Amino acid sequence: MPSPIVSFPTLILSRLSAPAPLDSFEIATVEGRLVRLDFGALNAPALAARFGSKPDVRHEPPPAPVAEALAAWLEGDFAPAQALEADMRGTPFQLRVWAALREIPPGETRSYLQIAERIGAPKSVRAVGAANGRNPVSLVVPCHRVIGADGSMTGYGGGLPRKIWMLEHEGALKPAPQSAPGSQGSLFG
Repeated sequence: MPSPIVSFPTLILSRLSAPAPLDSFEIATVEGRLVRLDFGALNAPALAARFGSKPDVRHEPPPAPVAEALAAWLEGDFAPAQALEADMRGTPFQLRVWAALREIPPGETRSYLQIAERIGAPKSVRAVGAANGRNPVSLVVPCHRVIGADGSMTGYGGGLPRKIWMLEHEGALKPAPQSAPGSQGSLFG
């Protein structure tokens, strides 16, 4: 009797250029499903471990729907990126947080407390922050739209300059006035 054929998933790693401070979109897909979207180099071994097998890793352009949605987002059309489906793997709590994040419309923000209240766990603000930080698909699950309860720009895995740029791009923040050349600006106006 012949041995059964074992097939492993194909992990496609892609990079698309983006304006500064984003620099590039780092994308991972498996069988056409988005599994990672970030701004830093992707860790192929860590991604492969998510699938419990040894995937075939290839460097190719991303699937057209992903590339088109990201291009649309850069042009100010946010709906295609929000509509992308993603293969989200996480704890039940993380999945609830990520689902709540997907409900935040472009041009708006929510606090960690508001997200905790939305998922019915108002005392879990820190856990919401931790789940937000573990989000595997930036933009699609818009973790950059979460801010401190006092309106402050809190930590962001991709760096605060990226978070601020994305919130300005989506209209949630007004762009900061540019300082005169050679000026250091002022925190106090």
